[in-house]
Amino acid sequence: MTRKKINVALQGGGAHGAFTWGALDVLLADDRIEIAGVSGTSAGALNGAAIKAGLALGGETDARANLDWLWDQVAGVQDMRMATWMAPFGPAQVSQALEYSLPYAIGDAVGRMVSPYSFGPFYRNPLTDIVSKFNMEKVCCDDGPQLFINATRVRNGKLRVFRQAEVTPDVIMASACLPTLFQAVVVHDDETGQEEEFWDGGYTGNPALFPLFDTSLPDDIVVININPLEREHLPRTPQQIQNRINEISFNSSLLREMRAISFVKRLIDEGTIEEGQMRRINMHMIADDALMNDLSVATKVVPNGFVMGRLRDAGARAAQQFLDTHFDRVGTCDSINLRDMFS
Repeated sequence: MTRKKINVALQGGGAHGAFTWGALDVLLADDRIEIAGVSGTSAGALNGAAIKAGLALGGETDARANLDWLWDQVAGVQDMRMATWMAPFGPAQVSQALEYSLPYAIGDAVGRMVSPYSFGPFYRNPLTDIVSKFNMEKVCCDDGPQLFINATRVRNGKLRVFRQAEVTPDVIMASACLPTLFQAVVVHDDETGQEEEFWDGGYTGNPALFPLFDTSLPDDIVVININPLEREHLPRTPQQIQNRINEISFNSSLLREMRAISFVKRLIDEGTIEEGQMRRINMHMIADDALMNDLSVATKVVPNGFVMGRLRDAGARAAQQFLDTHFDRVGTCDSINLRDMFS
């Protein structure tokens, strides 16, 4: 059987990236699908590096095992066992309870007043221990899918896409570096020839789609979206307002690229551009905006094993629904209405 090749574009969103874990697990388990390219930002960068290393090492089974390992590291095995007594509650209730808890409120207030540079020699990026255990030889090798990791260059505010062999543990941490929480990550940048500080790639590409336009890659891009595009209710608390600002800014670059894809497709359909002069990209999306609307910013920055387990399950359901409903469109046409997204 000929497998359909796809690219996956993996958004950042802190611990809510567990949704992507579940979605990728389903895609990797489907023997009709082959992942040929990965563009990842922040949590998407961690997910992308995990599946890249697994696919390069032994295939889909190893990639799925790597994802399980990664999120066990993020949550902690003890924390994942909290699901037993939290079972009567939903993830929204747990998320909101965490948001309104005193420890979170104190930590959030301190984070708004104290720079991550204030900790001096006591500062340590909590992702260091996790990322240092990645099999970087496999992350950077030519086997498996092509990998692109996105970060924001602080000096000039430009997107930097690190490709395959350029990826290091520091690059992955740079892609996930929220400046209010972490010190900028310093990486030697071959594009500028100097040491550069980097912040989270979500500000400039969450994730970047254009690396996946390479002619060596398939025409289909599946975006695994974890930042809701729409919220029905006006945010009112300081935390809700800041969270919505981040969601809008983190989605803006993705929406711009999708608008450009829609524009090019319209020009091809109208005959303004001859077929073959530019690529006709087929866009797909796996998301659960209803769930993401119910969650607070607290469970993005404070990993909670129960919520992450529910996010994983929700991602798996969303991916299975995508395959059940739209598999025939892969390799043929869009499964989302791009024009409706921008009207």
